[in-house]
Amino acid sequence: MNSSIDRVHFRERIEARAHELGFALVGVARAEASSRTDALRRWLDDGKHGEMGWLADCAATRADVRLMLKNARSVIAVGDRYHDGRPDRVIAGAARGRIARYARGKDYHDIIRDRLRKLGRFVREIAPGTSTRLTGDIHPILEREQAARALVGAIGKHTLLIRPALGSYFLLGEIVTDADIAASDEAPRTEASDLCRSCTRCIDACPTKAITPYSVDATRCTAYLTIEHRSAIAAEFFGSTGDWWFGCDICQEVCPHAQSTRASRRVGINPQYAPRLESVDLLEVLGWNEADRARLVVSSALKRATLAMMKRNALLALASIARTDAALALRVRARCATIAESVEEDEIVRLAAANCARTLSS
Repeated sequence: MNSSIDRVHFRERIEARAHELGFALVGVARAEASSRTDALRRWLDDGKHGEMGWLADCAATRADVRLMLKNARSVIAVGDRYHDGRPDRVIAGAARGRIARYARGKDYHDIIRDRLRKLGRFVREIAPGTSTRLTGDIHPILEREQAARALVGAIGKHTLLIRPALGSYFLLGEIVTDADIAASDEAPRTEASDLCRSCTRCIDACPTKAITPYSVDATRCTAYLTIEHRSAIAAEFFGSTGDWWFGCDICQEVCPHAQSTRASRRVGINPQYAPRLESVDLLEVLGWNEADRARLVVSSALKRATLAMMKRNALLALASIARTDAALALRVRARCATIAESVEEDEIVRLAAANCARTLSS
């Protein structure tokens, strides 16, 4: 990199360009080893990553971003705001399963990646000869730690990144580069490192007790169970996960920082995340075929779930919803009996039907 380039001015130009590209958050951190390496190892050793074996496979790289790029010196962290905290309108008596807010529109990978490429190209134009590598949810990196180091927010007890006054509904992306850019913590500004203080609302509200302060046991998290967990869901979770069909936002819904305010609504969200589908008819899902799934998942993060997982998740949600609706419970138990005996259904769906029926009969 050309040493004549002013490092602070370099960062300011990058921040300005990131905002032009529509990112709500941007900052720069030094490329360093993680301060959470030991905690990550303990979490993995305890098996709290569940079936996400790729987390363990890339643990070394996650612990030190410098392994991703030779001579890495800086990490540019950006964030897209995809929701403003307004509560969902839940229709009483409806057998509908909610979708996590991040997955209600176009696939965020595509939305972020395209603009990260433009930002990376901008960095290389300013400093010819430098290298950049895009990261985020497509490569191993502890991205919330990088974002917190770049002062774009602080990590909350639910382990999500919180931006004061704007909440936690952010999707993150990073660029690792060998360019020497002034880190955001070199600037004359500070952010609170502990935004949660004595608050435990996310911990108390989690229906599966997956959250402990600043840590989440993925094997108990509804979002993990409905998105990343590929096999059968344990019977203990039926009846306790609410109306969530794909993902879960409960810890954010109860967070004081994530509540909708006039100020947060004025800031708005990236329009590319406009929701296309907020919930699904759970009884309809039970009758879907691959063509139905294919129509739903086009350009959507929902493609992470297979057809069998979608049906399994529908039965998981129905086990909670139908517990307070006797008429619905009768219909669901009848469907469960048919599914449990069908040799055409996937095993994880048949097991889910049996667990759902057992929950509604208890």
